[in-house]
Amino acid sequence: MAVVKTRCVILISGRGSNLSAILKATQSPDYPAVIAGVVANRAEAAGLQLARDAGIPVSVVPNGDYADRPSYDLALQTAVDAYAPNLVVLAGFMRILTPAFVAHYAGRMMNIHPSLLPAFTGLRTHERALDAGVRLHGCTVHFVTAELDHGPIIAQAAVSVHDGDDVASLAARVLKVEHQLYPMAVRWFAEGRLHIDGARVRVDGITHDTLPLISPVLESFL
Repeated sequence: MAVVKTRCVILISGRGSNLSAILKATQSPDYPAVIAGVVANRAEAAGLQLARDAGIPVSVVPNGDYADRPSYDLALQTAVDAYAPNLVVLAGFMRILTPAFVAHYAGRMMNIHPSLLPAFTGLRTHERALDAGVRLHGCTVHFVTAELDHGPIIAQAAVSVHDGDDVASLAARVLKVEHQLYPMAVRWFAEGRLHIDGARVRVDGITHDTLPLISPVLESFL
């Protein structure tokens, strides 16, 4: 009997590095999700070719073709729903989504943000972390809500901020852990292990008390 895997649609705007990480994970036979389609808001997004090379269907919903945000998001929703997703994965998708779009995918749309939320929402996260003098920085996977860069947190990974760091070096270190964290979060969703409990997410088989702030698997990057 064939195993039914979770169908993911990944939304991108650029190079698709997290798309690449999830795609690599899906190549393992025991990974419980597949990428059903990739949707971009920019025809020149480099991640589209990555998807095409892997035989994944792609769609482009260009920013400039719609008069306002609601009409754009309706077209985007149509493009996404054409792939019949169980999960929508935002991977560097540089659009603020309308509440109606978010509500349509409530509990089945996740995002990765390059900071330890709720710190440093929005843009320029690495620069702002350096300016603030924090000693830990990182990334967060969370369910998407109508409030930008908020929503129940699924998982976080932290990295040390080095004395000699600049924006580029810190961003590179965070990106490495993003590429581990996001496929793990997608796996948890596909395995049915995630349960939203108010502002928190419970993960079957894992308690917050047993999650290390800096995972041993990440120590080589610190």
